[in-house]
Amino acid sequence: MSIFGTDKMNIRKKSDVKKDETVVPSNEDVNVFVVDTEVYSNTGGQASKSTPVGAVAKFAASGKKTKKKDLGMMAASYGYVYVAQVAMGANMNQFIKALKEAEAYHGPSLIIAYAPCINHGIKGGMKGAQTRIKEAVECGYWSCWRFNPELKAQGKNPFILDSTKEPKGDFRAFIMNEVRYASLKKGFPETAEALYAKTEADAKDRLAGYIKKAAE
Repeated sequence: MSIFGTDKMNIRKKSDVKKDETVVPSNEDVNVFVVDTEVYSNTGGQASKSTPVGAVAKFAASGKKTKKKDLGMMAASYGYVYVAQVAMGANMNQFIKALKEAEAYHGPSLIIAYAPCINHGIKGGMKGAQTRIKEAVECGYWSCWRFNPELKAQGKNPFILDSTKEPKGDFRAFIMNEVRYASLKKGFPETAEALYAKTEADAKDRLAGYIKKAAE
């Protein structure tokens, strides 16, 4: 996961990541863009709190056992942070709309974008990254949504679910197209199935939570 931020004038350095994580809830007029690769990509692909259950990464050779942190919902819980979860290859219009809304919002904003990474070991390589992003949304692995505090002031629900409520894609086929998941079955067949089921259940639980918030 990488974090880049702007204060509408200056670009923040990567060394300022910790500062940005503090700024988001501080009510400063700052924009933060998170590229979610689900690992620490810039240091070799170590497991992080963003790594889903069952994914193999450095320091999680037998598959990560704890569920992925929902950074977006954590930020939205403050109530005054604009938050969007986006997927460029799945919905370009939503992606651009989120960028525009975040820039126009007077206060902290956070955009989280799903990003395939070389550490995922995608079969066929990175040339189909945008297609992978689309497939991630279609199978319910990733969801697109926006949380705009300004809507609440208008008496509207600030949470908008932009992706489907009923994913049609094959979740298992999606994850097995990546070495980080497929290798688990080869190396740890006795636990792989349970972890695959858990990561799919976690994704369904996240989506159920988004659907519930969108209906409030």
